[in-house]
Amino acid sequence: MTTYRVVRRILGCISASAAAGALIAGAAVAQPPPTGPAPVPALDLDRYAGTWNQLAAIPQPFNVECARDTRAEYTPDPQGNIAVYNRCTTWTGGTNEIRGTAKVTDPFTRAQLHVSFPDVPGQDASDGPPNYIVTALAPDYSWAVVTDPSRLSGFVLAREAALPAPAWRQVRTAIEAAGQSPCFYLTSPTTGGIPDIAPLCLR
Repeated sequence: MTTYRVVRRILGCISASAAAGALIAGAAVAQPPPTGPAPVPALDLDRYAGTWNQLAAIPQPFNVECARDTRAEYTPDPQGNIAVYNRCTTWTGGTNEIRGTAKVTDPFTRAQLHVSFPDVPGQDASDGPPNYIVTALAPDYSWAVVTDPSRLSGFVLAREAALPAPAWRQVRTAIEAAGQSPCFYLTSPTTGGIPDIAPLCLR
C-alpha cells in the first residue's frame, strides 16, 4: 500500500470517528458547549513571524496533497495583520502553495487569530471568529502547538526540521493539555527530520 493510500485511510478513520462522535453528541441530552483550548498568555507577533516547519498535524482535506516539507511563512503587513504563505512538496514532486491573511481577534494575548484564504470556499471571509489559536509555545519560540476552538485541527510547528526528544515530550503534554489526543496527530515528513507518517502518540 502506498504512503498516499495510508494517509487517505487514516484520514477516513479520523473522519468516521468524528462523525460518530457527532451522532452520539446529538443523541445526548443538551450540554453546555465545551470550553475551547486556552491561548498562551501572550504572543509576541514579531518573534512569531518567520518560517515554521510543520512536524505533525491532524490531517485536513486541504493538506492531503502534501507529501513532505510543509512550511508556513508569517510576515507582518502594513495593516497590522500577518501575511500567510503556506507551501509543501506534493506526492508528484511539485509545489502546492497558498497565500492568506491572519488577523488578531484577541488583543489581550494576541494568540488567537482569524486566518482566511481568498477564493477558498469556507475560508475566504476576511473577518470572523478565531480559527487559529497558539495554545503552547516554547519560551525561545522554537516550537508551537496550534489548534482551533473546536479542536478539530492541530499543528505542531517548529523553526527547525527536527525536534529533540525532550521537546517532543513537551509537545505531547501540550496537546493533551489542550484537550486533544496525540494519536490524532500524524507526523509530517520533513527533509532532515522525521521521514515517515505515523501517529504522534507512537513516537
